[in-house]
Amino acid sequence: MALREPGNQPHMNNRTLHIMLRRSYFLSLLLLLRPIVGFAQEASGVDSPALISVPELRGGFDLLYEQKFGEAREAFTSWQSRHPSQPFAEVAIAASYLFQELSRQGVLTSDFFLNEKKFLHGIDGKPDSERMTRFREALAQARQLARERQKTDPKDGEALFALTLAAGMESNEESILQKRHLAALRRTKEANEYAKRLLAQNPEATDVYVALGMANYIIGSQSAGTRFTLWFGGIHGDKRLGMEQLTKTAENGCYLRPFAKIVLALAARREKQDALAQKLFRELTEQYPGNELFSSEYAKASGMPPQAAPAR
Repeated sequence: MALREPGNQPHMNNRTLHIMLRRSYFLSLLLLLRPIVGFAQEASGVDSPALISVPELRGGFDLLYEQKFGEAREAFTSWQSRHPSQPFAEVAIAASYLFQELSRQGVLTSDFFLNEKKFLHGIDGKPDSERMTRFREALAQARQLARERQKTDPKDGEALFALTLAAGMESNEESILQKRHLAALRRTKEANEYAKRLLAQNPEATDVYVALGMANYIIGSQSAGTRFTLWFGGIHGDKRLGMEQLTKTAENGCYLRPFAKIVLALAARREKQDALAQKLFRELTEQYPGNELFSSEYAKASGMPPQAAPAR
């Protein structure tokens, strides 16, 4: 086929030229906008990692629930090294130390939750001192970064989220691991105040309900005399409300959804709500088949010997 000479091009009227130019313009615009849209989605995740799911951080928490604590910390530390101004990475690192120690002490089991003395007064013995030092260092760094953000915006959601979880985790450490119950109650009150401020402006931040739910359930489980004394100090607890708050995270949470399921399932065992406990532990077993704790607790909730738990 012979090539057309430039001088022999067919005549192009103005209307055809206008249509072609318009299509070319829109195509160019789309090509220009594509990286901008992608950058906006990525940037929003970087700016709000606690409030918008970040795959790398989600992966780190999955490792945590698989009891691969060192690998989880590596994932959090790697992300933190690239986003050093974000308090949530430090919160996640602190969570990895606390979760590891709670697991080592058998706290997240029905043996602990159904033992009234341990549940209300804490572990036997002492926690690992080096691990708890690392835990507190990460919390201190998270708080410092959160307060830096609050200098620019006192209502900053990331800051409030970090401060809520920092206070909630420290309350758990003080109460369950260190058995310093008055200090734990002060931290509980602090966590509640931060959580309420965050939820007032961002009701979708359902992960923070873990802090509220655990506090309400544990305080609500105390004796009537203890609850009466705490009431005078402005500290209130309600078991039913605590389970409702834990349910919000268990159903709609992001990073802490599996953790909320663990605590809610164990609370359900205490309240003889075995069907709920079975459902939650079955879901956890299916999601994390490598974690033998979940299959063991599912078997206990179902009235089966641990070895009879279904392999999934």
